[in-house]
Amino acid sequence: MSFRKLLVSVLVILSLTASAQQERETDSLIVKKLSEWQDLKFGFMIHWGFYSQWGVVESWSICSEPWIDRHGANYVDYVRDYQALNKTFNPVDFDPDYWASVASEAGMRYVVFTTKHHDGFCMFDTKETSYSIADASCPFSSNKNADVTAALLKAFRKKSFMTGLYFSKADWHHQDYWAPEWATPDRNVNYDPSLYPERWQRFCDFTYNQIKELTHNYGDIDILWLDGGWIRPENSLTDEYRQWLGCNGWIQDIDMPKIAAMARENNPDLIIVDRTVHGKYENYMTPEQQIPDTLLPYPWETCMSMGNSWSYNKNDEYKSTNVLIHYLVDIVAKGGNFLLNVGPGPDGKLPEEAVKRMKEIGAWMRVNGDAIYDSKPVYPYSDGNLRYTQGKDGTIYVIVLLKEDELFPHLININGIKKLKTGRMKIKGSKVKAMLSRTKTGYQITVDEEVPLQHAVVIEMKK
Repeated sequence: MSFRKLLVSVLVILSLTASAQQERETDSLIVKKLSEWQDLKFGFMIHWGFYSQWGVVESWSICSEPWIDRHGANYVDYVRDYQALNKTFNPVDFDPDYWASVASEAGMRYVVFTTKHHDGFCMFDTKETSYSIADASCPFSSNKNADVTAALLKAFRKKSFMTGLYFSKADWHHQDYWAPEWATPDRNVNYDPSLYPERWQRFCDFTYNQIKELTHNYGDIDILWLDGGWIRPENSLTDEYRQWLGCNGWIQDIDMPKIAAMARENNPDLIIVDRTVHGKYENYMTPEQQIPDTLLPYPWETCMSMGNSWSYNKNDEYKSTNVLIHYLVDIVAKGGNFLLNVGPGPDGKLPEEAVKRMKEIGAWMRVNGDAIYDSKPVYPYSDGNLRYTQGKDGTIYVIVLLKEDELFPHLININGIKKLKTGRMKIKGSKVKAMLSRTKTGYQITVDEEVPLQHAVVIEMKK
């Protein structure tokens, strides 16, 4: 990308997100925590709930929006049977220490776990509803790890992970969100909150109390990752997001300032991610299943599923290790973090193919992590199959993305970086040396021998 095109792209992004920048967080504790989080680069997301028993998409199959396919099932019967899955969910092979070990081996350094998705089933011990894995209505409630969230946090903290909790602001099981006396035409509340303020307040209190449980009963939480962006104050709406409010367009304000203040009572440096609700309570942004074209002017994280589905699907097709490493490198070169999701099975096990990918990524990270962790973007960020990062000591890393079975090139042209130290250079993970020399337009790396490395090759350069 030319500098002119890069400048235009950045200006467009700045224009589109100008409103988001007006209320960015300025609290020094939170800004410091954000900086620490940005240095971690690679995180583990876990979508897990009773829906894994059917191997279906998390929550969405009980929403009656027309884009959702239930393969001809009767909607009323389907919802009834889906909502009864709590009575059969018994993941007896859940081993949180193994999960944390595999994620650590992959080179991941923070975790975000789905404590409650839109369907309302809670994967933590809540006193606000009986619709929980820890309630007697669920057979797993007698297990020592019945409070899945507590067990998982303990295991990942032992591996020094930064911890994050996903929580859906929507709750399709709660009678004060999807009221049983009316139809549910879409994802939104099915009554007008302005006409039933007491009922809406009960739902707001329920949401507040559950978030209080998560942020007060589970130790020091680093990230509160809120989903359900259609639940938002009216002053946050743009034409892009207004369409999410469905056929009725009712405003669903749950008083985020009050929630944020409460959530930070015990965790004053808590990162809050009120997804897509741009402003003070979206401390970083979360492009979903996509990677921006270039550097973004704010903290961000790509959240992406390893397979085609966020939740468990026994026939899921996982992205290759090569593709996943390329995504990680591309994201980090543009200043972002990569939150990679795996959906565990109904027995509590991580899918073998996912574990295999994680271990292969970890093998690459153990050799090349210096170019990833604690790094910063350095212009020109990306150029063809090249990506650039800079370590805190000033080292420039050129990362060459290789296709499956592609041989490392003997000649690489470097453009855009100035005042590099020429001479012999180190290829990480190899004894082969590279030579950097000046050209009329920039620099050139030459390698005389074969480099027997896969996926992405990292070359260290000194300025």
